[in-house]
Amino acid sequence: MSTRRSRQPGASRISDDQIIELISKLRHLVPEIRHRRSDKVSASKVLQETCNYIRNLHREVDDLSERLSQLLSTIDADSAEAAIIRSLIMQ
Repeated sequence: MSTRRSRQPGASRISDDQIIELISKLRHLVPEIRHRRSDKVSASKVLQETCNYIRNLHREVDDLSERLSQLLSTIDADSAEAAIIRSLIMQ
């Protein structure tokens, strides 16, 4: 039996079945959960691991951005290396 949830008037509503489907999709996307042997993972654990995964991805992006900035500051802006880096960034 599917019910609808809404905490605010006018907020878009999502059914319990849709929530279950979204949690299932997250289970398959988050490596920490996907690699577990047991399929029995609570929805709250899936959401918690998803948040942790997103935080880690943000940290990785920040670290890579910092490394790229450092690299770019050490090379000549008109060099072949700089052109390669610019073309990779634009992809």
